[in-house]
Amino acid sequence: MSAVLSIRGLGKRFLSRGTIVRAMENVSLDVGEGEFITIVGPSGCGKSTLLNILAGLYPPSSGEVRFQEAPVRGLNRDIGYVTQQDNLLPWRTLRRNVLLPIEFREGQISDDAEARASALIRKVGLSGFENHYPHELSGGMRQRANIIRTLVYNPRVILMDEPFGPLDAQTRLTLQNQLLQLWNEERKTIIFITHDLTEAIALADRVVVMTGRPGTIKSVNRVEIPRPRDVYHIHRSRAYVEVYDKLWEELRSEVAKVM
Repeated sequence: MSAVLSIRGLGKRFLSRGTIVRAMENVSLDVGEGEFITIVGPSGCGKSTLLNILAGLYPPSSGEVRFQEAPVRGLNRDIGYVTQQDNLLPWRTLRRNVLLPIEFREGQISDDAEARASALIRKVGLSGFENHYPHELSGGMRQRANIIRTLVYNPRVILMDEPFGPLDAQTRLTLQNQLLQLWNEERKTIIFITHDLTEAIALADRVVVMTGRPGTIKSVNRVEIPRPRDVYHIHRSRAYVEVYDKLWEELRSEVAKVM
């Protein structure tokens, strides 16, 4: 599997109230084309900082990121970013929110873009809500719109920063299942941050465990659970229990240090 993203010796330091804060250091990872990576770690270990650097929003303090062997220098239109907050514009309908990136990039909406938006809206179960405004949608519906708004312009890589964090347990499971279905069809490269070990295992090809601040990679664990996966019952399988126990042993000491 060829690497679409290569991370080498990445580090980030911030100046906070006159003090240098080391958010992360010496992070190295290759991410394969079409791979689904999840990242777990204690709060403050630099997970979101890592995504911001991969997206080109922050420059690294050390090391480098390469996209298809070219150094990342600023924003890259082939890398999409799904944040925890949906950030839908309240004055635009669901359809117009989904199509917003196309308007920014192309200046107009083509028939092909309209067709792709309609197909994605249908796939995530939002048909019939195209002309509803964000305040008329549930949190789960808004987050589905947030995800397909990134998919609509067809980026090669999608970064996801705890996109299901604010949602209730039932909605989380539904969206996990829909995300896996979309990934199976689109085969985008996804890097997904979560605090939920079950979510991390259910979604991923590999789970990356990060240490406490300054965050670095403690381990990279392959999830040998066959696909397609049943997110509703995956916790019952022996393979899931084995990988969960291994990951929790590695994560527990890092959480304890932070606490």
